[in-house]
Amino acid sequence: MSTDNDVVKRQQGRRVLLLIAGIPLSMMLAATLLWWAVAEGQFDIVGAVGTANHGELIVPPKSVSQRTFSDDGDADLLWEDLPLKWHFLVVHRGDVCEAACQEQLYQTRQIHIALGKEFNRVGRVVLTDLPADLIAVTSAAETPSAVASIFDGTLADWIAVEHAGVTALTLPAAEIEQLMPTTLGGGGHWYVVDPAGWIMMRVANDLYYKDVISDLRFLLKNSGS
Repeated sequence: MSTDNDVVKRQQGRRVLLLIAGIPLSMMLAATLLWWAVAEGQFDIVGAVGTANHGELIVPPKSVSQRTFSDDGDADLLWEDLPLKWHFLVVHRGDVCEAACQEQLYQTRQIHIALGKEFNRVGRVVLTDLPADLIAVTSAAETPSAVASIFDGTLADWIAVEHAGVTALTLPAAEIEQLMPTTLGGGGHWYVVDPAGWIMMRVANDLYYKDVISDLRFLLKNSGS
């Protein structure tokens, strides 16, 4: 009788051990399957779970790594040559930086300053299809928040005067269109690029600035870069 009880206990012990070992293996298998489904576009995890962000996540994100830019229309460099930071990316096409272009530069500057102690973890980039010294800046009287006085000069001059620290990069218009044909179609948004060079969020011009700061602080708090 005692022998039968011992056999039963051993069998129960084996089942418990198998169950304990099986739980993490099952979780690893499920995680692997979920990762594969998301990577293959079979499952929209953002749409299914939802997010608390106010900016629009770009799914899948677009990479600017290994792409050759012109720096102020002169020297060539890669995105990886920039400091390892999060970046605000303003994209402008054409030979005139009008009100929307100026407003985006103004907004990103003010939000950058408002980050306070996180200021040095973020950089700003303006990406254009022409060198900044060939792009004219027009009066933005209709957008008082962007420019306090009439400025007569080029985008390169304006950056030097009003936006010190902004990196001006140039790509041909066709490459900008190829980079993100759906989200770079208009001037109603600017973008957030993570330290690895992924364009992962776009921010509408009319989004409340405190909501943008909330998004950015969350990203900075939960990233190691």
